[in-house]
Amino acid sequence: MKKILLSLIFSSFLILPAFSLGVNVGVSGNMGVFHAEAEENENGEKSSDDATGVAGYSSIFIEKTLGDRLAIGFETVPGTLSSETANNDRKDKTSTETPSSVTNKVKVDFENLNTFYLTLNVTENLYLKAGAVTVDVLTKESLGTGSTYSDTDLSGETFGIGYNADFDNGFFARIEGTYLDLGSASVTASNTDNKVTLSNLEGASARISLGKSF
Repeated sequence: MKKILLSLIFSSFLILPAFSLGVNVGVSGNMGVFHAEAEENENGEKSSDDATGVAGYSSIFIEKTLGDRLAIGFETVPGTLSSETANNDRKDKTSTETPSSVTNKVKVDFENLNTFYLTLNVTENLYLKAGAVTVDVLTKESLGTGSTYSDTDLSGETFGIGYNADFDNGFFARIEGTYLDLGSASVTASNTDNKVTLSNLEGASARISLGKSF
């Protein structure tokens, strides 16, 4: 439903008459490097790890200009960003009997990555950007104990700098670099014996955007 609504909004801007000025729409190709730290607490026994990954993805955005220097915008990633599957062989301590060896497989999907932002033109072409980011975190696990983790969400902020070049007929192109900080979140397994805390999820990305002003 959300994707259909966004498509209708963008379609409506494409057919606006020429006098409806002050709106920018576009698409972006992004390449980002992300880093996160995680800690697992199983019955008081803690273990930690960290990981770094590279992801390429596309996004779409819509903006409303506020005078010559300011603009407010909304950007969304239509698809799903998926982590690699992590495998972990360990002893099952949920039983009072002799612990048995189990295999845990965990994968995380990130959906509905949305950004509300403000841009400020510091020169005719150079701009600064700041915004608030939200994303849904969907856990895809196969645990030897049979338990599951609940889904959660993250929120944070982003800051960036970019260069905008205008062309004929309202078209424009941009290059931009941004920093993203999504903070931390915790999820507890359904058997309540395991708790995983994700912290310091941050990254940097570069993007190329193409769009049209109306």
